Amino acid sequence: MTQGRIEGSTFIFPVRIYYEDTDAGEIVYYANYLKFAERARTEFLRHFGIYQSELLEKDRIAFAVRKAEADYRKPAKLDDLLDVHTRLVKLGGASLEMVQELKRGEETLVSVKVRVACIHLEGRPVPIPTNLRHTFEEMLGENHGR
Repeated sequence: MTQGRIEGSTFIFPVRIYYEDTDAGEIVYYANYLKFAERARTEFLRHFGIYQSELLEKDRIAFAVRKAEADYRKPAKLDDLLDVHTRLVKLGGASLEMVQELKRGEETLVSVKVRVACIHLEGRPVPIPTNLRHTFEEMLGENHGR
């Protein structure tokens, strides 16, 4: 069973801020938001039955971040409970684009736009396998129907 839940076309993953995530002022270190976003993307895939360990073992493919753009608006602090909202916005031949918002309640603290590439373990891009493509197309259908 995965952590997180679906609301509409968005996957929501909770993240608690621990001391190890913060600096001396109890403010989250900026790079940790990217770690939280990565965890949420992994759980997003897992929620839809896509396990990265299986992709690596069986198909020798992985999803690797090609580009990430973060907009830091407000800091999270020690003991905050954040929700990472993840939504698929675009499907390419060998890539996915997602928008992620890290929120404290209704307040968006950080927005991340990320493009991940489907790559063979040798490092070259490969087309997204058909079975995964169908799953992603269904997600996009839900996104565009709203």
